[in-house]
Amino acid sequence: MGKKMVLTGNHSVSYGALLSRVEVISAYPITPQTQIVELLSEFVADKILNAIFVNVESEHSAMSACIGASAAGARAFTATSAQGLALMHEMLHWAAGARLPIVMANVNRAMAPPWSVWTDQNDSLAQRDTGWMQIYCESNQEVLDTVIQAYKVSEQVLLPTMLVLDAFVLSHTAEPVEIYDQELVDEYLPPYEAKYRLEPGKPQAFGSLADARTYFEFRYKMQKAMEKALGLIEKEGELFGEMFGRKYGLVEEFMMDDADYVLVTSATITSTAKVVVKELRKE
Repeated sequence: MGKKMVLTGNHSVSYGALLSRVEVISAYPITPQTQIVELLSEFVADKILNAIFVNVESEHSAMSACIGASAAGARAFTATSAQGLALMHEMLHWAAGARLPIVMANVNRAMAPPWSVWTDQNDSLAQRDTGWMQIYCESNQEVLDTVIQAYKVSEQVLLPTMLVLDAFVLSHTAEPVEIYDQELVDEYLPPYEAKYRLEPGKPQAFGSLADARTYFEFRYKMQKAMEKALGLIEKEGELFGEMFGRKYGLVEEFMMDDADYVLVTSATITSTAKVVVKELRKE
């Protein structure tokens, strides 16, 4: 049986990575995501998680380390926010173009200037065309659940996933979260077996020069993989719901059957919108 713990959104990410049995973690601290990798570093130091934690000097290097780890066949994880995500921008293209199923948590924070640590989705929205799937979470439980599902989907379509949660509203707010039995998670998410990996004994080209026609083919295949992910997210969401009792899918509908107006929301503002809809329907 699983157990319930009172966790912040950040620590929900950490436990999701723990349950996913990530093998390499590389990150650089930045408010408001630092708690995620702090707890993961403790898991590694205390031998709760059998993984390598790579300390680096910047977010650009953090993603570079994850790219190397994933290219070698490891399940890789990192986390960042705002200016850190912007600094990663070049390597986000490398991760997606190389078809590496890295999962990254991005805690939405406003881009400077002026300096602000409060929530704003412009940091992740600015990365729309890098080839990463982006999933915006409403609750701490959804955060933990999405980390696990993100690896399951990414490793099938070979595209990286950015898990997105709001700064402070979710990242530093605590609520009850169910921590599943490791055996059940292992049944849902088997070990990652890379079809292609960098191996010293098996030399092969990686990210080499491509002419315009070949480059177009690479991009076309990425687009088709992204389209495949749409159905796969629904499929894996159904399976997750059967095994763990919670289903999210691509888009949640709320009181839509007889609606005259529709609010389209993402992340924690969704909870506020639901309350507003309920109140307005009483009038």
